[in-house]
Amino acid sequence: MNPYSLLHQKLKDNRAVLMETRFPLRRQGQLFETTKKIYTEEELTKENEPYLSALWDGVPKVLTDPSGDMVFLEPFFQKERLILFGGGHIALPLTKMGAMTGFRVTVVDDRPSFANTDRFPEAEEVICDEFSHAFERLQIGPNDFLVVITRGHRHDEVCLREILRLPETIYTGMIGSKRRVATVFEYLKQEGFEAERIGRICSPIGLPIGSVTPEEISISILAEVIKRKRKDAVKSFLINRSDMEPEQIPRLAGVKEPCSLVTIMETKGSAPRNAGAKMVVYETGRIEGSVGGGCSESQVMHTARQIIGTSQWKVIDLDLSQAAEEDGMVCGGTMRLLVEDFLGNEIMQ
Repeated sequence: MNPYSLLHQKLKDNRAVLMETRFPLRRQGQLFETTKKIYTEEELTKENEPYLSALWDGVPKVLTDPSGDMVFLEPFFQKERLILFGGGHIALPLTKMGAMTGFRVTVVDDRPSFANTDRFPEAEEVICDEFSHAFERLQIGPNDFLVVITRGHRHDEVCLREILRLPETIYTGMIGSKRRVATVFEYLKQEGFEAERIGRICSPIGLPIGSVTPEEISISILAEVIKRKRKDAVKSFLINRSDMEPEQIPRLAGVKEPCSLVTIMETKGSAPRNAGAKMVVYETGRIEGSVGGGCSESQVMHTARQIIGTSQWKVIDLDLSQAAEEDGMVCGGTMRLLVEDFLGNEIMQ
């Protein structure tokens, strides 16, 4: 069975899952002894601390268990949702750039001329309704990113009031001047909402890059959102640091023809891609995805094509430092890659 087909199904109902690939170093190349197992977040306990750590750290890890087997742990995440409350001039470029960087974008506005799919073709969902009514439909979860950019503080208050009634999400930001923000926050505190939680709202929103135009403001907002997604250590929230593109999961789930799969297991230094990135190599030499381009891909292509249909795997260590120095490239460092016959994988549940 294609393990990514099962993984894709699991992710529909879980915000994250962990895939274990176990193979003995003593028999390197013998994929028939390799097994893959998929765990949901709820299935991992404190007894599985290394596994939980890989999931919560959000980045693939290579371990050696007491038996001597090498174990490769990969976290996979639902495509993160970016919810924009307000469909005005900033929402237009923010929706485009949000979708471009891998978010599922939802736009909410109460004006039909602003909340429509013609205006926001890149959005996964556009909701035209009063802001207070939209929350029941949104079903907001802990790993949603919320951006409040309505046309006035009255609507901002409505949105924040509903947000503060829900369990806290990984990111909430609100646009506005310091004076306007302080006024809204003061009203909410007087209503009895927790001051500490209000203080964690990112507002004024966005990284301070001196942005002026709607496009520049959108970049500053999205930069802050990505920083929260990739870098900030936020207690009780999963952080996705894997270099795996979310579009790869359904693509891999649908693979039917013989091919090999190349995965970056770990990197050091200024490697062109990071752990989690994947590339599919077909018999014709056609590829999908990337593990860095240039020399990093050309050096594994021959092995990848040889492995197709053999039920074998191989770990390749690449040192790109010398090539980077000789060619004047910015990227260098080292990469460890797993090359495996894709349809030869055995999945265990």
